[in-house]
Amino acid sequence: MTTMSADTAPLVVVDTNVLLAATDRSRSQHDAAIRFLNEDARRLAVSPQIVREYLAVTSRPVAVNGLGLSGEDAVGNIEQFLEGMEMLAEGPGTTRSLMDLIVAGPTVGKQVHDANVVAVALAHRAVAIVTDNTRHFARFAQLVVIEEIDGTVVTA
Repeated sequence: MTTMSADTAPLVVVDTNVLLAATDRSRSQHDAAIRFLNEDARRLAVSPQIVREYLAVTSRPVAVNGLGLSGEDAVGNIEQFLEGMEMLAEGPGTTRSLMDLIVAGPTVGKQVHDANVVAVALAHRAVAIVTDNTRHFARFAQLVVIEEIDGTVVTA
């Protein structure tokens, strides 16, 4: 087995729902998410948007499709995840890429959030986006590799 240094390992963007699956033991992909986060040899990264989405869902009441965590617990969880990840900045290049993705369409409404994750991945030359919701990203599979938590690749 060949090992890579952290600097040469490929970069992978971790989607919000992977972190949510790792947090919520009732999700079917909980064990797979934990395994992925602990064992994947690539450089794992998130963007500020992914952090915001995680905090919004985990601190939202269960009655409205959240996890019902306190703000303190939600922040504590994301801080633990961030210890093993890189934070990818969003800048003018990301914004331009996002607008190009929207114009290339069809990307509208809530899909813009997923397109922004793709724009960040492209701006930072990530080799893949790992997600627990490949349906949201399938339209972008010709631009960046879309992987399920278990490593299955979505084809365009």
